[in-house]
Amino acid sequence: MPVLIALVGLAAAVAWYVIRARHAAQAAGDLFDMANDVRLAARRFGFRHRTNVHPVESIERAELAIAATAMAFQDLDGLPTQDQRDALQLQLRKVLKLDAEEAQEAMALSRWLVAQCGGADPALSRISRKLYKISGVDALQPLLSVIRGAVLPGEALSTRQKEALADIQRAFKL
Repeated sequence: MPVLIALVGLAAAVAWYVIRARHAAQAAGDLFDMANDVRLAARRFGFRHRTNVHPVESIERAELAIAATAMAFQDLDGLPTQDQRDALQLQLRKVLKLDAEEAQEAMALSRWLVAQCGGADPALSRISRKLYKISGVDALQPLLSVIRGAVLPGEALSTRQKEALADIQRAFKL
């Protein structure tokens, strides 16, 4: 009888380790997929990370800078809900004339850029200044259209978001 209990215990331990290994492999695969999404998005937007240069300084397309600024704006009050992300993607498609795949990739790359800045506040100021360098004052109207359109009906702007709009205007020297 003790041998049978030992065999059952050994089988349970092996099963537990196999299940843990499968979960670890699945998590690693998910991380690889996320990294691959960002890599593919970067390729589509012609984004090339240069050595000893902050990633935001490598942005060359105004569409990407607008998407990243809008993403940082949404992140000011914590991670956005799925409805907020969907509204942002819709605005990117409508205002910037991106197709569905481009809008999704712009959002993936924008999320990475915001993370590289160390959060929403520094990202907002840094990326909006870069957007001004790329397109000048002409980029302000599409940016504000995307931001306003991504705010869900019945949802009010927070104090941080109102202050961020003032920061964006300062970045555009208005």
